[in-house]
Parts: sequence; structure tokens; C-alpha cells
Amino acid sequence: MLPAALLAKKRDGEALSDREIRFLIEGFCEGKVADYQMSALAMAICIRDMNSREIRTLTSAMVDSGERLPRVTDRPRVDKHSTGGLGDKVSLILAPLLASLDVDVPMVSGRGLGLTGGTLDKLEAIEGFQTQLSLDESSRVLRKVGAFIIGASERIAPADRRLYALRDVTGTVESIPLITASILSKKLAARLDALVMDVKVGSGAFMKTLARANLLASSIIDVGCHSNLPTTAILSDMDQPLGQAIGNAIEVNESIEVLQGNGPPEVRELTIQLCADLLVAVDKAKNHDEARRNLNRQLDSGAGYERFIQMVHMQGGSIGEPLSLAPSETLCAKTEGWVDLIDCQSIGEAIVEMGGGRKRSDDRIDPSVGAKIHVRIGDHVTVDQPLLTLHCPSPIRSEFVQRLRGVVRLTESLTSARPIVLQRLGQDETKNAC
Repeated sequence: MLPAALLAKKRDGEALSDREIRFLIEGFCEGKVADYQMSALAMAICIRDMNSREIRTLTSAMVDSGERLPRVTDRPRVDKHSTGGLGDKVSLILAPLLASLDVDVPMVSGRGLGLTGGTLDKLEAIEGFQTQLSLDESSRVLRKVGAFIIGASERIAPADRRLYALRDVTGTVESIPLITASILSKKLAARLDALVMDVKVGSGAFMKTLARANLLASSIIDVGCHSNLPTTAILSDMDQPLGQAIGNAIEVNESIEVLQGNGPPEVRELTIQLCADLLVAVDKAKNHDEARRNLNRQLDSGAGYERFIQMVHMQGGSIGEPLSLAPSETLCAKTEGWVDLIDCQSIGEAIVEMGGGRKRSDDRIDPSVGAKIHVRIGDHVTVDQPLLTLHCPSPIRSEFVQRLRGVVRLTESLTSARPIVLQRLGQDETKNAC
């Protein structure tokens, strides 16, 4: 087979056979298919799409390009994947919370690029926290704690690692077949017993519409189902930040508040919904009501927080008092009204430009930079009420305060906010279900 002939076949809208897909992925990993050829394939897939069989085979080939995580306990093994959004700190809460209920969570996370912060960047705001562990080291943490959060290993789904680097610079990140294969190749290599997807929808998310989010969720559920990985998806609202904290150190602090039984109710609610799906899937709860009771108990008792501290210590970190933040300035309302819109895009861009995120993959992050949003859509606001607090180094703080004065829009009439959970999809709700 010739790579160029297969690229032309997909360019013309034809389906590739299982053998052809495996030939391309194996050749890519062995250096027989060049980066520019794989980039051309990614663009052809982005434009011409793939059918369900092709996506399953692509995912399987990417799993087979590397090793699989060993099973080191007899506890059920689960994970959550989020498509990302402003203030999304759920992973920091979910992993130790489930571990406190005797469920293993081997979480492989990423870094932020663009508006959405990366879980690894948030954890690295904790002094000494190590996100790069060997397979032996991560297995030791999993045995003792029941959860770890680390960066991607070169030994797990290396085809995805290389392909994603090409997608990031060729305008093919948004392809649903490629997103599906990228996510599930790593999850299947982790030998999970259940997976839940958190697909963010709205102005502060990658997926702007429910229709597009449904397509992605259905694709992932289909491939997970046919790979013997029970998979569900929750479509959650991202028309406003999740919680109040946006940034790195500030989101760690808010995550700890939730793990101690406090914090914003919407963060707690979404975390519990995602965790409940997983507990029911691995028979750790008879139904969602029982799962929610158990999860609420672990949060209110501090058991989830204790497991978080254990995980931090096992991964080399040290945490006591709330993490320090940059000096702050608060924007207050000039008029009275109802919160109608929160401009996630502008807030996210400002945090990146203040040093709290990356424009390029090699940019350094200042973990003390961030913001706290004091209102939510549908709230009534009075004159001089705090709207947004910025944590930013002094020389540039006044510039960004001026830029962000209009990010919270007020109107004279009440605007209803969407619920945090918009829709839930399981195998029985998708047309391609097993």
C-alpha cells in the first residue's frame, strides 16, 4: 500500500478499510508515513469525516501503538474526561472523592493552551507537585491512594501524542473522529471499567451548540461501547465560568473548599453528577440516589479532602494554607440590574495575557494570576456590588481592570440561567448503542 493513494482515497470521501487505517498509524509511528502525510490525512478526515467503523479502528490502532497501564489493585477503575471550559476544576475534586469510596482513578491530564486552563498547570501551583511519573511510580500512588493525576506518558498511545501535535498546528483539532480517537485511545490504554464524559456547551467552551456537543458525545459513547468500556456523557453549561475561581492557584483553593464541604454549589453539583454515573456503572451504588448520598457524605465529612492531601503528598507536593495569589483589584457595578451575560472569552483572554495561561506551548505560567467572578447569570445586582476581582501583578493590573469593565452585562429584566447539567447521554440514548 502507498500512503499517498490512501490519502487520495479519503480525500475523495471514500471509507478506509481496517487494514488501511492500521497501515497508516503503524507507519506513522515507525517513521514510514511522514508528518506531512499524516497532516494531510487529518485534514481529509476533518473535511470528509469518518464512519463509525473507521473511528473504532482508528482508536484501536492508536491504543495498540503503545503500552497499557497495568492493573495493580482489585478495585474498579474509572475516569472522567472534560472537553474543557473556563473555571473547570472538576478533576481536582472528582479523583480524590471517588478514591475515598474505594474506586481507582488513574487520571492522565493535559496542560492549558488558549482560554481553558490545564489540570496539570493547576496542580503545579502546589509546591513540589510532580505531574510526570513513571509507570512504576504512578502504580505505587494508585495502590496507596486510589488516584493520581499525571501528564501523558510517551509509552501510552504515542500515536495520539504525535498526531495531536500535528492537529494543533494544521486546523484539524475540531474533527469529531479525531477528537474521539484521541480521547479514547488514552482511556482504553488505561484499562478502565467505566468512563464519563463532561462535554461543555456554550460561549466559554470548545463546543458552542448542543447539536455539536451531542455529535461528539454520541461518537465517544459508540466507540466506548464497542470497545467494552461503559461510557456515559453529561452535557454541561459553559455560558458562564464554572464556579467563581478562574486561574491556577485560585482554582486549587476553590477545589479544596468543595472537598471540605463548602465552595460554589454548581461545582459540587456537577462533580456529584459525574461521580454518580461512574459509581453506578461499576456497581458501587445501586442507583444515582444512593451514589449521591454517599458522595455528599464524603464531601461533608472531609474524607474527599483527606484523600486529596494524600495524593498531593504521594506526588511530591506540600500544601497547608490556601495558595498565595497576586495582588487584587475589584470591579463593581455602576448601575442596578440583572446579570444577563458573562463574557467568558474576554475573561479567559485577559488571564492568558496577564500571565495565567499560554499563548504558545512553551510559555511560562504565573500560578498566582487569576480572577474571581462574584455573580452568576440571573442574579440581581445593586450599585457598587462587586462583580469581578482580578489577581494580577501591579504594573499591568489597571490596564486589565479597564479592559474587563464590560464583561458582566446587566439588563433591566430578569434573565434565566441554564441549569449546570443540560443533558445526559448513555448507551440507551444514542442511535449507535450496543
